[in-house]
Amino acid sequence: MFKKLFGGNKTKDVNVEVFAPISGEYVAIEDIPDPVFAQKMMGEGFGIKPAEGIVVAPFDGEVVNVFKPSNHAVGVKAANGLEVLVHVGLETVQLGGEGFEALVNTGDKVTKGQELLKFDIDTIDSKVKSTISPVIITNTDDAEEINVESLTSLQKGETKAIDVKMK
Repeated sequence: MFKKLFGGNKTKDVNVEVFAPISGEYVAIEDIPDPVFAQKMMGEGFGIKPAEGIVVAPFDGEVVNVFKPSNHAVGVKAANGLEVLVHVGLETVQLGGEGFEALVNTGDKVTKGQELLKFDIDTIDSKVKSTISPVIITNTDDAEEINVESLTSLQKGETKAIDVKMK
């Protein structure tokens, strides 16, 4: 009775669909040219070779981190706890923000497809190892099931890339 009275009978949705945060070419996680990502040390996911310089929210959630001052990565958390990191390019922290613009701040609520970051592909490509951008589930251990789609091309905010069932 008290559970009904105080809302205790609500169950959280454990399923999350993660959509491509960047338009471009799909890269299997094992093919990302950085061992930290390729060996899944940070978690399960995939990479994107960007076709344009915009990062959008992969699902509805909250921005838990905009990496300042470099603006090279953003973390988003879903209502059920799923956390996804979008890291633009490899070794881009060393640019100190050159070529990047954050459009959101830590704590902002976002909706799937909302623009989070802008970046200049040419600037990044000329100064770092790779523009391949990892999309990583940073709390993989909190997931019961993760299914990464096998894709070729991705459209930001439209292509479903990962199905996750949280514990």
